[in-house]
Amino acid sequence: MTEERPIADIVLHPVRMKIIQQLGGRSMTTTELREALPEVKQATLYRHVAALLEADILAVVEERQVRGAVERTLALGERMAHVGQGELQAMDAVQLRSAFAMFVSGLSNDFEELLEDDRTEMRGLLGFSRAPLYLDAQDLEQLQSEFMQVLTPYLQPRRDGQHRISLATVLIPEIDGRNP
Repeated sequence: MTEERPIADIVLHPVRMKIIQQLGGRSMTTTELREALPEVKQATLYRHVAALLEADILAVVEERQVRGAVERTLALGERMAHVGQGELQAMDAVQLRSAFAMFVSGLSNDFEELLEDDRTEMRGLLGFSRAPLYLDAQDLEQLQSEFMQVLTPYLQPRRDGQHRISLATVLIPEIDGRNP
């Protein structure tokens, strides 16, 4: 990657947003991605996948030979794992709305897939909550560091019977005076 463009400039394109939404929390081959997005022409899809790969928004997690061609399996790259404060600060209100809508849409898609699955025992792994925190910027940095220390042992599978679970966090500062 030569120069790192702001994340908003890269992902806030309708085709790229669709690609990211499809890959949110899972990996797919380029063939599966093409099947999931039949409205996007193949050349257009590959051009946008290439741009997302170059920007480290996507990553190739596996390659295998299929009838003389290399089939790539894609997943979200390191850059999409956490959008930093600098990038959030650089976005205008329209870009922030779009990025947040894309994030929530990905969560909603995952939730719908869970509800459509016949294995209701999977719902025992579901949870969502909301809690007020009182932090300044330094506290937030400390909390995020401690959070990663707690999560690190669970980022890779360790034994049979484990299920992959997506943990998403949203931090929205409340406007002073709105809530005590």
